Amino acid sequence: MGVTTALAFFALSLEPSLLPRSGVFQGIVSGISVMIGYGLGVLAQWVWGFLELPRPQSRLNRVIARTAALGVVLGVMTLSAVWRHVGWQNEVRATFGMDPARPTVWVTIVIVTILLGSAILVAARSIRAALRLLIRLLNRRLPHRLSILLGTTALLFVSWWVFTGVMVSGAFAVANQVFSVRDAGTAPGVVQPASLLRSGGPGSLVAWDTLGKQGRSFVAGGPTVAELDAFNGGGAIEPIRVYAGLESADALQEQALLVLDELKRTGAFEREILVVATTTGTGWLDPNAVDPLEYLYNGDIAIAGLQYSYLPSSLSLLADQEVVRETSRVVFDIIHDHWSTLPASTRPRIYLFGMSLGSLGVESVLSTLSIINAPIDGALLAGPTFVNRLHSDIVADRDPGSPPWLPIYEDGRTVRFTTQQNALDIPTAYWGRTRIVYLQHASDPIVFFSTDLAFRRPEWLATGQRGPEIPSRMTWVPLVTMAQVAADIVTARSVPVGFGHVYSPAAYIDAWVGVTDPPGWAASDTERLKLHLAAVATAAAG
Repeated sequence: MGVTTALAFFALSLEPSLLPRSGVFQGIVSGISVMIGYGLGVLAQWVWGFLELPRPQSRLNRVIARTAALGVVLGVMTLSAVWRHVGWQNEVRATFGMDPARPTVWVTIVIVTILLGSAILVAARSIRAALRLLIRLLNRRLPHRLSILLGTTALLFVSWWVFTGVMVSGAFAVANQVFSVRDAGTAPGVVQPASLLRSGGPGSLVAWDTLGKQGRSFVAGGPTVAELDAFNGGGAIEPIRVYAGLESADALQEQALLVLDELKRTGAFEREILVVATTTGTGWLDPNAVDPLEYLYNGDIAIAGLQYSYLPSSLSLLADQEVVRETSRVVFDIIHDHWSTLPASTRPRIYLFGMSLGSLGVESVLSTLSIINAPIDGALLAGPTFVNRLHSDIVADRDPGSPPWLPIYEDGRTVRFTTQQNALDIPTAYWGRTRIVYLQHASDPIVFFSTDLAFRRPEWLATGQRGPEIPSRMTWVPLVTMAQVAADIVTARSVPVGFGHVYSPAAYIDAWVGVTDPPGWAASDTERLKLHLAAVATAAAG
């Protein structure tokens, strides 16, 4: 029974999903799946025997039954799954502009599956040995079946306590320690700025070595005045970049006040545009997002960010949801309170930006009452996560006929959606003064994962509702589709630009143009900037 269900789960692990997979990663997914199937099969067989349900009368009948079951599973399910796996992998790879999978990938998949499955099996049998020892000890004073029941219950309780309490908390604590060490480093090529308009530079209230790795990259990066002049034909000024790291102050309130003081020091409230950005877990602000905006306004812009975690977004998504909400609200309130006291005719237009988990923080600000009397000018939320409640509500309440990967909400009066291909002009209503844009890819599992996938077919897999990047072979299978999309989250940023959770400068340009509506900016300027940044990226890669 265990081997049969293991093979069935191996076949299910090859079901089509959203993103391409390497042989190693597919082997890991298959290895875990195989051992889950094996464990369920062994458990079912044990429960059957424990309940003393009838079995085949002879050993020969049992052998024949098992052989037939194994033959059916191996011959039909596995071979069919292998064929389907190759088909959807090559389909999605072609869509993403990647080379097709090589036949040798199956060697890697099988080896990794066997190695990981064997390691899990050893661990499981060690636990079983501990359970048997506990049952033997209980048998000295209790009936055998009561000993089994109590022993199993005790082991499950201890396992649950260790996993949810000690293991999870310990894992996050260890991860924080590990990533805090990495945070102390500086990316290659990043040097301390010599500008008065950058945090960590001369006269800054924030020490360079407290900014964190991502903060140092942010304040030291971006286009120079010469590069802005070359693109825009002159008149550029240096963009302001303000940042505070976790080590810059002892508490969130102090960090936020430090950011405000840096904005005042650098003259940020005298610029045309002020962006309050919520970072991802490590404090990262995507250069693909922030650099284009500085080109759009020829440097007449200030961007502020603050680090709230050492963890990458994949872990922060589990551990820091409330942290990012609180951070966004506190930082925004402190900056917004000062901004709202300035004359409306001279203060900068104020925008919010958040990518991935940062978009969750932006949503927490949009849902507060603090912006009613002095509303913001707009917000850009890229790659919204599956825990973004506002995003989920808007998609659920979208206008009839629009698909979930590109919804239209209230005919686009305030909120609009776009993707790699600009779709902001599809809604026909007048777009008001405050503009909110969601940038998302149909192939982004961080956007479209949901626990509802376990027992409900998602709308984005329905006929006529699919995004252009979703494999045609992908169908909904109860429980399996949820597991497959959850696995895709791990590799969501390991795909080419413009797919998954990797958003391109071109998409950000369209989004920022839509949100901020730069004066005098033409469609030809948009295309020229896309070509320019593509050339910059090619030169940097080469």
